[in-house]
Amino acid sequence: MKLKAAALSLLLVVSLVGMAAVPAAGQSAEGEAYSGANVEFETTSNSVTNYTVGGDVLVDNVTVQSSSEAESGLGADAGLEAMTGFSAAGLELTSTTRASATVSVESGAEMESHDNKNGVLQVESNGEDQVVHANLSSDAEAHSESDQRVVVERDDGTQGAFIVVGDGEVVVNDEGNVTADVESESELVYRQYESDRSDDDEDRERMIEEGTATAEVFVQENREDGEETAADAVEYGHDTSVEVVAESQNQVEMNVERAESEGKVVLMSVSEAAFESADDLEVFVDGEAAARADSYSEVEQSVMDGDEPRYHVVQSSSAEATTDVAVGIDHFSERNVEMTSDGDSGTDGGEADTDGDGAGFGVLGALAALAAALMAVRNRV
Repeated sequence: MKLKAAALSLLLVVSLVGMAAVPAAGQSAEGEAYSGANVEFETTSNSVTNYTVGGDVLVDNVTVQSSSEAESGLGADAGLEAMTGFSAAGLELTSTTRASATVSVESGAEMESHDNKNGVLQVESNGEDQVVHANLSSDAEAHSESDQRVVVERDDGTQGAFIVVGDGEVVVNDEGNVTADVESESELVYRQYESDRSDDDEDRERMIEEGTATAEVFVQENREDGEETAADAVEYGHDTSVEVVAESQNQVEMNVERAESEGKVVLMSVSEAAFESADDLEVFVDGEAAARADSYSEVEQSVMDGDEPRYHVVQSSSAEATTDVAVGIDHFSERNVEMTSDGDSGTDGGEADTDGDGAGFGVLGALAALAAALMAVRNRV
């Protein structure tokens, strides 16, 4: 009986660990809901609603449909601006992790929401051309900055940006909301800011839009204990993969792999609460110190010239104390990138939580201790 009781206790702890590993996801009044540290939203049968970043809502709902279905019934001369509504495809919240939530759309598209300070939302076409429609909150207005970028702003100054990465177009439609045509293997990216976008924010958006920056890593406090660090990687496009392999309060190490050999930029946003001495950070690529650059343009130039890796550091002007870093990697296939604030490169930092379940060393230690107790009970039986 003692052995059975101990086994049941172990199963209970494992179950509780699994429940605490991811942000809250459950049923809402209309459908399913997701609630992370930075991002919250709900879903209906065919839309993502109340997309909240840091407590602010600029986007009331997002719907998606294949271009062929959305355009049926419209005149041949109707432009994207006239597409103010369509019969949206069904969708479902299919998975949640510590750092993200995935929504699958019946038209073949996929939405992925990242629980970071910018609340990055990606709508990927995944093969067939898609139309994305975003209704804004009543106190938000939109204006176009280019064929591939629309900026929205609320009365209090909170801003967001819709960016087409790859082929497509995004416009302010005839109702003042946002409509995008996202072609095959391309995506629409939404990112939100707690205040006015700075010139540095616009530079980073431009690099994402142009495909110069193909990945972005957010380093912030661990959502569970508030002391350890956590890293969330956002991959723009299908040709770059990022794996964070180690993280601590003075080091982040990642492997960046691309199918193409040409150089690209990896963006990083580092919370000062999670990373000590961000002012003094250094970057190493494959164990060699990268050169520090004075501007984003120098980083981009190093990518085009393929001469040497360079990085640029900017202190964020937002209310949240963060440091933004752009790392220009001169060529690929697989490169190891390390950011450190102690001047020493290496892999002796904290272990990264790369499986997305949020379970840290403390949980594993508790399970090990419970397993040992179970064995002790078994030996006494």
